[in-house]
Amino acid sequence: MKKIILLFFACFVISSIASAQTQGDSRIHALGSYGLRYKYFGVGAGWEFFFVDNFSFMPSYTRVFPNVGKASNFSADLRYYISVGASQLYFMAGYSQNWENTNPDGAGTKRNVKGANMGVGAYIPLVDWVGLSTEFKFQSQYPREAGFRFGLAFPL
Repeated sequence: MKKIILLFFACFVISSIASAQTQGDSRIHALGSYGLRYKYFGVGAGWEFFFVDNFSFMPSYTRVFPNVGKASNFSADLRYYISVGASQLYFMAGYSQNWENTNPDGAGTKRNVKGANMGVGAYIPLVDWVGLSTEFKFQSQYPREAGFRFGLAFPL
C-alpha cells in the first residue's frame, strides 16, 4: 500500500504544472495543523479545485493527536483568492465535522459534532511544482478552536 501511495504521489509531482488560479486547475495539499486552545497537533491532506476563476473548493481530512484518545476532522471549504501575485491571499468559509473518542480501548465518550469554519490563508509558490500553504482558521463547533494549518501544495 505504501508503494502505491508513493507511486501515486510521484506521478502527481512529475505531471505538475505552474500554479495558477484559473478554472480547472487543482492542487494536492499535505498539511500539518496546530490548535491554539488545546495545543493539539494534526496531520492531513486535501485536494483544492478551482471551479471558476479565483474561487476554489477544498475538502480535507486531518488526523488530530490529542493527549488522550483519538480525534479527526473533515472540512469542506470555499476559498476566494483576492490576489494573484507571488503571494496568493484568500478568504475561506465552509463546513467542518469533528470526531472524537476519549478512550478508544474501552468505554469512553464519543463525540460527532458539525459546524462551520472561517479563516484566511495564503499560497506562496516556491518552485513550479510545489508551494507553501498557510492558513489561520476558526471552527464554530466543539472544541471551538482557532488554529494554524501549514504545509506543502502540489499543483496538478
